[in-house]
Amino acid sequence: MPTFQNAYLGSLIADAASMPVHWYYDREALRNEYGEITTYLAPKNPHTGSILWRSDYTALNEKGEILHDQAQYWGQRGIHYHQFLTAGENTLNFQLAQELVKLSEKNGGYDPDEWLTHYIDFMLTPGKHKDTYLEEYHRGFFTKYSQGKDPRKCAIHDEHIGGLAQVPALCFVLQDLDLPELRAAVKEHVGLTHAHANVLRAADTLTRLIFRIHEGLPLREAIQKEAGDWISGTKAEKWSTQPDTHVIGQRFSPACYIAESMPASLYLAWKYHDDFDAAITANAMVGGDNCHRGAVVGALLGATATPSSHWLEGLSCIK
Repeated sequence: MPTFQNAYLGSLIADAASMPVHWYYDREALRNEYGEITTYLAPKNPHTGSILWRSDYTALNEKGEILHDQAQYWGQRGIHYHQFLTAGENTLNFQLAQELVKLSEKNGGYDPDEWLTHYIDFMLTPGKHKDTYLEEYHRGFFTKYSQGKDPRKCAIHDEHIGGLAQVPALCFVLQDLDLPELRAAVKEHVGLTHAHANVLRAADTLTRLIFRIHEGLPLREAIQKEAGDWISGTKAEKWSTQPDTHVIGQRFSPACYIAESMPASLYLAWKYHDDFDAAITANAMVGGDNCHRGAVVGALLGATATPSSHWLEGLSCIK
């Protein structure tokens, strides 16, 4: 069923395209340093908008040691969040989405407890990835885990759109389920790490949207039917004549918080409903948490149309 596979691939493409310009809030600096994002690029140091120096994480014991050799860069100024990734490579949350697909294929299906075991092993094993930045939910999860809590009890009240990164992957893995079963599985999976009602609601919306597109509903109709509590199609159409940097900057924040980032993602999907390439570029160019908005923008545009060959060919995970 190509809809689900293409939604998953679309999310990976959107993340990898945005990776070098992730968390640029100065859009002029983004454009000056990288130009128009129409292909995969490698990240550059220094990242002129990096606030990694503000981030802090100290493992309580070996059960919380997830920074490994990247710990030395935390607290430094100018460090790119993804400094060691290469053009076309995915950030950590989407690498984990790939791990979810591979584990499910290996085991002949998805099991949440098997996933938690794999997630913990992946994060605690040095060298499994080379990303510098780890989102707050990883740090919160492993703080609880290092305190001896059961993995099923380690989710934190994280309100960021990064919680949706694995949703397209899980929809792909569980594509043979009916919609109620799929919604329940996604809710359980996202809830393993994100104990936030709005993140769970957004994950459910994305699941329903992908499923409705699979059933044949056009993207804009799907958004009107399934996402009206996040964005108005009438307003989205009215705003679509305005610059993206105005809509996502003045109307919606480009930041990671789900209350703003989910409608911002849906707006981009609405505006560029029939142009995969334009959607990927627009999402990258408005900056902020463009990588994680990619879980929504890339998945919905990917589900609607097969991703362009140059994006697929350059994606590191399928080379």
